[in-house]
Amino acid sequence: MILRIVCIALLVSGFCFGEDYFPAPDSKGGWRTLKDAGKIRKATGIDVAKLDEAFAYVEKTSQHGGLLVVRHGHLVYEKYFGRGNREALPELASCGKAFTSVAVGMMMQDKPELFPNGLDEKVFTPKFMPAEIFPLDDPRKAEISLGQVLAMSAGIRGTNPVYVKGVKQEWENPTIDNGPWSTTDEFALKQSLWCAPGECYSYATSSSHIPAILVRRMMGMEMEAYMRKRLTGPLGFGTWGYAMYRPKLKSGIDSEGRMFHTPGGGSIAVRSTDVLRFAYLMLHQGRWGKEQILPAEFAKMCGRSVKYNPHFTHSFNFNVNDDGHLAGVPKDAFWKGGSGGYAIYVVPSLDMVIYKMGGTEGQYDPALTRLPVKYSYDGSRKDWKATNVGDSTGKTLQMVIAAIGK
Repeated sequence: MILRIVCIALLVSGFCFGEDYFPAPDSKGGWRTLKDAGKIRKATGIDVAKLDEAFAYVEKTSQHGGLLVVRHGHLVYEKYFGRGNREALPELASCGKAFTSVAVGMMMQDKPELFPNGLDEKVFTPKFMPAEIFPLDDPRKAEISLGQVLAMSAGIRGTNPVYVKGVKQEWENPTIDNGPWSTTDEFALKQSLWCAPGECYSYATSSSHIPAILVRRMMGMEMEAYMRKRLTGPLGFGTWGYAMYRPKLKSGIDSEGRMFHTPGGGSIAVRSTDVLRFAYLMLHQGRWGKEQILPAEFAKMCGRSVKYNPHFTHSFNFNVNDDGHLAGVPKDAFWKGGSGGYAIYVVPSLDMVIYKMGGTEGQYDPALTRLPVKYSYDGSRKDWKATNVGDSTGKTLQMVIAAIGK
């Protein structure tokens, strides 16, 4: 009882590391913060000067962006450059795939009767997919499981590199499977297989759209609407959406150039501090306050290697480090990157989540989302040129972790 009273007192003062802290929506105060470098070091062990070094590196990795760090539930670092801003709503490219995976986990929790075999459930069946794709153009598709499309081991052809039994390979003429066209029903459902389901890994954006089709059909609403109800509403997101307006696409759009369906392969647009909420949900194994938004076991599987992909360290649309390939980073760390320099990181053993905000000029174009822009930009990065910074996703994580004192 005494300890409980002490913890409550510390929580009020902002220094309790209890697992039951969850931030209010930004409209109601948002994340608890620490501003003073001394208090940050005392409460979280983080050297802010080293985070400044990490931020200086991040500035070299993308035209626009920022760096945000939460440890022990405290937002201890939030700094932006270019069009980066808390109120910005850029298209986050492939980071959207992680949100798609979470939508699938929630669906399985809401409709368990549809998945008696769990993640082993075969998805290219009349039960889940539209009638017009039957008979299947490749009979092997009938063997594709839900776990395989999430882990990109379904055999659907994507981009280089590819892995077979853990061995990296390269195609001479890879398909281009990383644009908005690959997140339309027409493209995703017709993609060919380059190997038998389960026998290989290829990063295929169209593979991540298959689960979005399934969510839409099983839940009776677009995946975005389902996420608003089950995910972003309970977590307290502010304005968000998808980059749905793609007038250059030849199919999958209406007369105004708006995509017919939520793109499962990417293109979500979320405020930076709300991206942290998403990562924080994963840090807490799918729990938000007293509500289990996502099955805990599904959340755990996102952060570790899974049987559905024995070829490469890619779980359910997250990269994992349980083989220790990223030096200086805990083996339980997992993350999702996106074109343009974005990355969302979760490090359970350090009680930490990180957002490396990125983005090109085009990804900040409000015409993609038609969502309101609530801040100004001084044009300071219009002439920015990319430089060779190596694996910025991995190095940023290494630098932030190195800021924690021993």
